Amino acid sequence: MNTKNILLTGVGGQGTILASKLLTVGLIEAGYDVKMSEVHGMSQREGPVLTHVRYGEKVYSPIVEKRKADLIMGFEELEVLRNLDYLRDDSQGVVIFNRMRVNPIGVQMGKDKYPTNGEDLIRERAGKLIAIDGQAEARALGNPRVMNIILLGVLIRELGLQAIDWNRIIAESVKEKYVPLNQQALQVGMNLE
Repeated sequence: MNTKNILLTGVGGQGTILASKLLTVGLIEAGYDVKMSEVHGMSQREGPVLTHVRYGEKVYSPIVEKRKADLIMGFEELEVLRNLDYLRDDSQGVVIFNRMRVNPIGVQMGKDKYPTNGEDLIRERAGKLIAIDGQAEARALGNPRVMNIILLGVLIRELGLQAIDWNRIIAESVKEKYVPLNQQALQVGMNLE
């Protein structure tokens, strides 16, 4: 199997790292060689977070090179735009993104403007775009904090990794009282059209 290159990007507090760790555990249990690397911007809520996940038969480096990502999963639109240059050039790259906007400090202070055509820019670059309102789906489950797990479910479906025992992995990775909600969120994501 050729090495697959995945980027997960968002802002602090969105659960980007938890989703990356769950994905990594599942891939290891499926028998893949997996490397993961986390890059944090400001170590505070709403600072940029980027995680590289590479898996395959044998993987040597945890870092996805620019123009080599098979898939980018973004928890926030601007973070997808900032990292779009990682997506492969051959119009085969996939972008899964949450239609959520978190205004960075520059926008909040009136120094910068949030792009109004972000989804169009992503669509132009991606071979396949899956855009969802993860926040609405999470609110429908009663907790907006499971948006990350819903997006992880979409990613799992897109990569064809449904045979992995994700419910057990969640049960072993999150606090017991949140296990059923996270398992339900994962199923919602895997079944989203």
